[in-house]
Amino acid sequence: MLGKASAAAFLGMPLAAGMVGILILLLRDQRSWTLPLLLLFFLVWVAVMAAAFQCRSGWRAWLWMGSATAGVYGSMYLLKASGLARVAA
Repeated sequence: MLGKASAAAFLGMPLAAGMVGILILLLRDQRSWTLPLLLLFFLVWVAVMAAAFQCRSGWRAWLWMGSATAGVYGSMYLLKASGLARVAA
């Protein structure tokens, strides 16, 4: 139980922020959608933390959430590096 809770506490927020960040990057009108999606962040964060407790062990929770977090930030980097998504100034 401690492994699942620590995975949820340490990896839940970066994973939720990355998921919402990809959504914001993919939208064309970032200025009008940023605030509603930042409000959605809390719900995504709670869902990700709850999903950590669905794993069978703490090790699996760390593995699943760690690889998902790395995948989200890797795909965000690839989107920005390839020019498919740009940050509105």
